[in-house]
Amino acid sequence: MAAPRQRASRPAGPPSVACLRAARALIGVSQGELAQMSGVSVGAIARIERYAADRPLPCKVRTWTLLVAALESAGVAFIEENGGGAGVRLRKRRAS
Repeated sequence: MAAPRQRASRPAGPPSVACLRAARALIGVSQGELAQMSGVSVGAIARIERYAADRPLPCKVRTWTLLVAALESAGVAFIEENGGGAGVRLRKRRAS
């Protein structure tokens, strides 16, 4: 019998599904562009973004990690819950 597929549980802090959607909007990329950046299919991204924020994520941990890494590489900083709410922002560019 095959081992059950491991699903990502919603992290205690961000990024949440809402933060993922906000991050994508912040940098102005489509689901298709995020798919190219991350190597995750457009269909998987669409399913993840439709999922309710209070439920476990509908994907494997690796899929979630690829999406977060792609967004962070594009300049997104995920802000942890600190009493003011979780969120996203653009990282400051380093002076060259």
